[in-house]
Amino acid sequence: MVLDENSSGDGRRYEASKGYFRGVRDAGGLPLGVPYLPEMVDVVLETFDGVLCVGGRFAFPETWYLGREPPRLPTSERLGVERAIVEGCLAHGRPILGICAGMQLLACLNGCRLTPDVQALHPAALAHDSRDQAHSISLAAGSRLRALVGAPHLMVNSFHREAVATLGRNVTASAHAPDGVIEAIEISGGSFALGVQWHQELFAGEDHAGNAIFRGLVDACGEQPLDRRGQADRRNKGMIDV
Repeated sequence: MVLDENSSGDGRRYEASKGYFRGVRDAGGLPLGVPYLPEMVDVVLETFDGVLCVGGRFAFPETWYLGREPPRLPTSERLGVERAIVEGCLAHGRPILGICAGMQLLACLNGCRLTPDVQALHPAALAHDSRDQAHSISLAAGSRLRALVGAPHLMVNSFHREAVATLGRNVTASAHAPDGVIEAIEISGGSFALGVQWHQELFAGEDHAGNAIFRGLVDACGEQPLDRRGQADRRNKGMIDV
């Protein structure tokens, strides 16, 4: 997991919700945080079993947005490091789970485009940018997400102003909110590449069906071949870049 930072403050501190770490740990994995050091990219790609892309508020490239001017968010060294890691994982079929901003990054690297304002895309949209907002989502039949959760619907939180507006060629929407907003995506190709718009880490430690997403990531990491490291004893640990 490439760590987030306190972008709402002075940007001099790494940070990440403990829920990310607990969610992976409870699923049987070993979560590790990665700083914004370019030399970490090769280390992660050579030694980590999978990647969890966390939430955050930082600037994406303008070309990732449709129409309206993109939001004025702080730039971050996180983007370059995380982008290189995700692109490397996609190229080698390494498991990836993106949460909130992590889903949006995964989506845009696969041809999707964002709207900077959910309300502009869906005038009758729910209040998605509210930490206290909760709503049901519908999970697409036949999707990996629905298979993991084991139900057609799921109650989730909502804390985002941006949203995926158009899908790339190899991307499918595996969940929608009642107002039509895309709540989850999956990248085709056989490997585990899943993004969710809500903050599942806030449910870590609770009896919430969505925590099966963390188990899905860890299980996919356990299916990785051993020949790239030759250290079979680490396979059971399920080391995940968070």
